[in-house]
Amino acid sequence: MKKLHPSAAAALEGVVKDGQLLAVGGFGLCGIPEALIDALRDSGAKDLTVVSNNAGVDGFGLGKLLLTRQIKKMISSYVGENKEFERQYLAGELELEFTPQGTLAERLRAGGAGIPAFFTRTGVGTLVAEGKEIREFDGKRYVMERGIVPDISLGKAWKADESGNLIFRRTARNFNPAVIMAGKISIVEVEEIVPTGTFDPDAVHLPGIYVSRLVLNAKPEKRIEKRTTRTQEAA
Repeated sequence: MKKLHPSAAAALEGVVKDGQLLAVGGFGLCGIPEALIDALRDSGAKDLTVVSNNAGVDGFGLGKLLLTRQIKKMISSYVGENKEFERQYLAGELELEFTPQGTLAERLRAGGAGIPAFFTRTGVGTLVAEGKEIREFDGKRYVMERGIVPDISLGKAWKADESGNLIFRRTARNFNPAVIMAGKISIVEVEEIVPTGTFDPDAVHLPGIYVSRLVLNAKPEKRIEKRTTRTQEAA
């Protein structure tokens, strides 16, 4: 099956619909699928539930989808860099399911592994556990969390071969492998595509069996949330 598509818009065509559950890779703005987020915005799909560690920043990343009011609900662990998110949430215009970061990662990993639910001590006795099953194991209480299986996953990797085998670059790996593994359909944006057989099999971080579609974005912006460099002192 040919996985490479000529553009991000073409990669989303025919699979993205209103009301879907989507997962988006990245941590902050590191390792986000920039071109795919833009294409999702341009698709006009609305009433989306989006699973992502965070919600981007104002005007970039998932913040673009908040500006166009395409997101109905976020499932996240951190949302503190986005004023529009804050405004919509406090106004009752946006639903939010807060999930501890490790639990969110495990929910995605479980979804990709075919595990419907698991128990964790994280969140017991807090708002996180409200409405969820609690069980006791070895004298300690655990809350049941459901695995996440998105309709569509949007991920980012550094390199891919034409079969979809992926290599990630340093910290940009973050949530991306779990997001890509979990999706019923996983669409991945990469900076370089090489012929199948180019990679040493031991160098592959995620096999192509998890990748449905590929799109090349050779020069992503890779914006930084907060630049914290200091002015160089004069000699």
